[in-house]
Amino acid sequence: MAKTRDDIAVFARAAPGAPAAWRVETAPVAYENALAVMAARAAAIAAGEADELVWLIEHPPLYTAGTSARPEHLVEPRFPVFAAGRGGQFTYHGPGQRVAYVMLDLRQRGGDVRRFVADLEEWLIRTLAAFNIRGERREDRIGV
Repeated sequence: MAKTRDDIAVFARAAPGAPAAWRVETAPVAYENALAVMAARAAAIAAGEADELVWLIEHPPLYTAGTSARPEHLVEPRFPVFAAGRGGQFTYHGPGQRVAYVMLDLRQRGGDVRRFVADLEEWLIRTLAAFNIRGERREDRIGV
C-alpha cells in the first residue's frame, strides 16, 4: 500500500483514445470567464461530448482565496479576491504567470484523485528537471 505521494505517483494512464487537447491563450483571461469556460467543458467531458483539455492561461491581477483564507491575512488587497473551491489560503495570479487548468475525466484515469494529484506533481518535477531546476514535494504540503 502506498504511504507517500512519491509512492503513488505512477502516471495513471487514460483509456485508449485521443490524448488531451492543449489550448494556450495569448492574452489574459478574466477569472470569471475562465471559470465559466471550465465548468462548461468539464460538463461536456463528463457527458462524453468533448475531449479532455489542458488550458494554459494568464489572468489579470487577482487573488484566489482557498478555504483557509482569512480576510485579515491579506494585508493590502490591491486586486479583486475570488473564492476558490480548493484548500489553502491566498494565491496571487497575474500577467506573466501561467496557470495550467487540467480538465480530465478521472473515471478514465483510475478514479483516484490523490493519485492523480501525485501524478501531476511528478510530471512537474520531471519537467522542471528537464530545465535543470530542482522541484520537490514536502509531505506536509500539496504541490511542488
